[in-house]
Amino acid sequence: MKKSIQSSKQSNNKTMTNLDLYAKAEHLLGIEEATEALYDLYRSELEEYKVKTLLDVGCGHGGFMQRMQSDGVKCKGIDLSQVMVDECKAQNLDAECIDIMDASGKYDAIVSIFDVLNFLDKANLLKFLEAIAERLNENGVFIADINTLYGFSDVAEGTMSSDSEEEFLSVDAHFENGELHTKLTLFEKQADGNFTKYQDTIVQYFHKIQIFQKLSGLKLIDKQTFSLYDTEDKTLLIFKKR
Repeated sequence: MKKSIQSSKQSNNKTMTNLDLYAKAEHLLGIEEATEALYDLYRSELEEYKVKTLLDVGCGHGGFMQRMQSDGVKCKGIDLSQVMVDECKAQNLDAECIDIMDASGKYDAIVSIFDVLNFLDKANLLKFLEAIAERLNENGVFIADINTLYGFSDVAEGTMSSDSEEEFLSVDAHFENGELHTKLTLFEKQADGNFTKYQDTIVQYFHKIQIFQKLSGLKLIDKQTFSLYDTEDKTLLIFKKR
């Protein structure tokens, strides 16, 4: 890059979180096809439950809510990235930048799509799942997916880069001791022709299935290991409220 580079973690005078950085860079990761496949899988699993209300935890850009709303389901989304929430609101979707602990209301179904549970360490995962149970109606269902050990060690680990005319993204992911540390470096071209550098690290955690089998508020009723990118790299978890 011949233009000057400014290093920054600021966006509109607000501190950019690592999830906001992920939101800005997501379109460069090449995960659109995988995301659509997950949406189809979740949608098909929810068909048998005939849900009328749904909470999407980690709603991202709101793509799954749009699909469920087209099926007549009333949807609410929450995400810890303000960037994601703003995109949802721009599409007239009901979304808030809050933690599940601060969410209100009860729902027939709750979903957490594309590794949301892997962003939580064990202690926070258990608190998260307790909060999920509290926000489900009787006989409510919770569906989420996690990476398998193979998905972390053989699929997610490694380096990649991607670019467009206005951006360049570098990703460096390292898996060790049950944790995947992914460093994201994004160069974004500004109106003056200079580039702003954004850099942060996202940590994800491998969880064994056993942690989900002894929950007080949720009962694991089904688990399906499947191939999203490679051989058996993901597991779908389906819970019912106890």
